[in-house]
Formats: sequence, C-alpha cells, structure tokens
Amino acid sequence: MTKPYAEVIGDPIKHSKSPLIHGFWIDALGLEAEYRAHHVRPEELAVYFAMRREDPAWRGCNITLPHKEAALDLVEDRGGLRGTIGAINLAMRADDGAIIGTNTDAGGFYAPIADMPLSGRPVVVVGAGGAARAILFALSRIGVGDVTILNRNVLKAAALLSAFGLKGKALPLGATPPVAALLVNTSSLGMTGQPPLEIDLSPLPADALVYDIVYAPLETPLLSAARDRGLDTVDGLDMLIGQGALAFELLFGVEPPRDRDDELRALLTS
Repeated sequence: MTKPYAEVIGDPIKHSKSPLIHGFWIDALGLEAEYRAHHVRPEELAVYFAMRREDPAWRGCNITLPHKEAALDLVEDRGGLRGTIGAINLAMRADDGAIIGTNTDAGGFYAPIADMPLSGRPVVVVGAGGAARAILFALSRIGVGDVTILNRNVLKAAALLSAFGLKGKALPLGATPPVAALLVNTSSLGMTGQPPLEIDLSPLPADALVYDIVYAPLETPLLSAARDRGLDTVDGLDMLIGQGALAFELLFGVEPPRDRDDELRALLTS
C-alpha cells in the first residue's frame, strides 16, 4: 500500500526547507507518511493538480513562489479566500475528495510578533505578491497604523492597500521608507540567487523590528544590516515553522511536536 504523502511545490524549489521540517515531525511522531519537494513550473500547475486529484495517496501540498495566487484558480475556495487574502499557500484533499485551498501564512507570520504592541503604529512592507497579501491581511486584523508598501509596481501595491482597507501609501523599490515600528520583507529579494534588498533603515527608531520572511539564506543582508543598527529581528524560519505547523495538522490530522522547535531550528541551520 502506498504511504500517504504531501509535498511542497514551487519554481524554484531546491531551496525549500519544508521537506526537512515536515520530515522531522513525521519521524518524531512515528507516522507512516512521506513529505516531498516537487518542482512545478507555472505552465505545469494545472496539470499538476489534475494528476494529484487522481492520486488517493496525496494529502495535499504547500505552495510557494510563484504559485500562491495562480493556484487559487485551480482548487475549491470554500473559505472565501478570493475575497480576503486572495492567495493560498496550502491545497489539501477534503473528506469528500475535493481539493480545497487555504492559507496558513497569515497565522505563521503573526505568531512571532503576537506580543508586539502594533495597534495604531506604522508599518513598512516590501513586496506585493502572494506572501504580502497574507501578511497585509494579518496586519489589517490587528489594527496597525499607516502601511507603506515598497514595490516595483506601485499601482499594484496601492491596490493592495485598498483591498485590505489599510491607510498608507505605495512607493517604488529603492525609496526611503518612513518611520515605522515594523518593517517586513515579503519579497524574494535577498534570497539565494536573487539580488539583495537595498533599503535605507536609518528612519527606523531604536525599538523597531525588522522581519524578513526569506529563509535561504537565513542571515539575509537585510537582517545583518538591522542587527548592525541594534534593531530586533525575526528571521524567515519563524514564519516558515509557524505556517508549516498549521499546515501539518491540516495535512496529517495531528499536531506537530512544537516542544522540539529548538532541535528543529538546529537541524535547519546545520
């Protein structure tokens, strides 16, 4: 009998740490299951879902760049994500056999900053893709102040502010950000094989937090620059593990052993 399995899809995919994370939890719990990485190019996405729909062993997949928005058109949207976040990072097989989409990025992003007093305070977000949509959704729910989005396409960024009911402005990449309590990089800039994120951190006050969702490399130029200024930081593994834990429970029906997070982080950074 084929083991039940899940996987992560994206383009590229070699950098993904999801197989290590989910594999660690599967082994820790002694589950008869597998977790894989699968390279899916944009033009292959529809075929991928058509094939997995016919595979009873497939539990679902985590979805990374660049498929978070496009995949929403290929699954059932029972949670109304099209009208809220507008992107998914997880597709899974429902009890009735349908493939449904959901998003664990918002919860994964929020967990490391849940104790931070952000209500009414200004935030800077870099990027306007699928991950940015989940993060802006989370920010809208905690009542932050003005949000400034830095993005190549300023019109797209401005449209996102409007979509999530956020006050603020959109600026081009390279612009000097305003004073902010939180700066979040949601883009792929700084990722291995991508250009670094070049941004002036001097407007940030001493109590600001810099949060980079990139995790390959873990120490991005952005985080290094923030630490050089003595600013608090959150790296990409915090969000990755947090959203992965939510996804794992949905995929395999059991909570992962979060009491072993330190051991998991050591594995991921070795």
